[in-house]
Order: sequence, then structure tokens, then C-alpha cells
Amino acid sequence: MDSLHACLASFDPDLSTEPVLAISVEVREHEAELPMHQHGMGQLVVALQGGVMCRVQGGLWMVPSGSGVWIPGGVAHSNHVSANGRICLLFVAPSIPGLPENCCTLSLTPMLIEMIKHIATASPNGSANTHRDMITQVILEELRRMDIAALHLPIPDDPTMTKIANALINNPGDRSTVAQWADRVAMSERSLTRLVSRHTSMSFGRWRQQLHIIVALQKLSAGATVQNVSDDLGYESVSAFITMFKNALGKPPGRYMAERMAG
Repeated sequence: MDSLHACLASFDPDLSTEPVLAISVEVREHEAELPMHQHGMGQLVVALQGGVMCRVQGGLWMVPSGSGVWIPGGVAHSNHVSANGRICLLFVAPSIPGLPENCCTLSLTPMLIEMIKHIATASPNGSANTHRDMITQVILEELRRMDIAALHLPIPDDPTMTKIANALINNPGDRSTVAQWADRVAMSERSLTRLVSRHTSMSFGRWRQQLHIIVALQKLSAGATVQNVSDDLGYESVSAFITMFKNALGKPPGRYMAERMAG
């Protein structure tokens, strides 16, 4: 296991001659974040424990345990890992076909996660090369079959939208109304409503709810209680938060997380 910042300082996937490689990363007591960076190889960020948020220009993606965020090669991104989190980073050469062309969150099977963990610890040299190559081919084929999960917050390349998004990311419990946000950004309520709808195809309330889902999953993956998450997101009651979560993801948070952890 490598620390997140040590990984960034000492490892450059683009220097490798291997078309597919993986490394394991562990975050200790505190949350950690890699600043914006990019590389030619595509990258799958796999959450083994805790939660990860990946940010790129135009969006925010969440990686709860058992899922992964795919980031194509050449896309600038940052990764934020919760305290005591564990992740695997899978790097894939851009010449390998059939993988998503855009950033997305993928639902991963336990088998696929175990194979990625295996090649993260297996040496790419020596007599084990053939076995490793076979596993790598299975990983790539499985990745092409994985379902895309709707754990994405669009952050359009618009100054007003970016300002609001950053404010909500820093303070997701802010329950200000659309009218109050409009005053802050010197717009009419109607103009702000149209702006959000035009750029995201969502209402302001639905867009903010999507952020709440992403933040909730990160906090729950890191071990926070449903009560604490509800309080942090500014809900008047736990039942209101549970209802929102169930309507969005089809299951209450306790059951959703238990099933994710069970694989």
C-alpha cells in the first residue's frame, strides 16, 4: 500500500511499458486529495473501503465501496479519498478499445474487484506473465460489460453554475432557496431556474439533491451514521433524508450500504 501523495509523487503510469497495470493506495487517519492532474492512460479508481469523489471539468463523480470511476486518458481530474479509505488505481493504455469514452461511475462485481487487486500485487515480470496477461484480458472484457451508475453531478462550464456548485460542495447542508441563490449571484429567480435547467436538464432542487446523494454515499462509506449524514445535509428529520435517498436509489441508506458492502 502507498500513501495517496506518495503515489502521486513517485508513480507515473505513462512511463510504464505495460498496457494495463494497477496499484493499491491506502489513506490513513485523515482525508486526502490529489490535486488536478492528468495522464495519457485511462484510469479506473476502485473504492475498496471508504468513499472517493473524483472531480473533472464539468462534473463530480462518486465512488462508493464496490464501484469505480472511469476517467479516460488525457482528462484532468482530482481524487478525494475519505479517512481510512483504500483504493486501487487501474491504468489502461488509450490504444485498448471498447472502454467508455467519457467519465462515468461503473458498478463493479466482486470478481472483477478481486482480479484488479490481484494484478495490483502481481509482478508484471518473470514466469507469471502469461497468467497475469490472461487475468488482464478478463478484466478488460468485464469492464466493457459493467453497468454505468447514475452517481454524477454535472457542473457545467458556466461561471455562475461553478460558483454555486463549489459553494454547495463546501457546504452541502446549505438549504437556501432558489430565490436566495439568485440574489447571491445577482440574477432573477426565473433566470437562475432556466440556467440550471438548460445546462443540466434538472431543476435546481433535483440538481442539489444529486449532490446530496453523492455526499451522503461518501459519508456513509466512510462510516458516518444515517443520523449524522441527515444532520450534515440540513434535513429537518432523518425520515425526510431516508425518503429522499430511497426515492433516488430505490433503497433506504442502511440497506443500500449493507448490500454494497456485502458485494
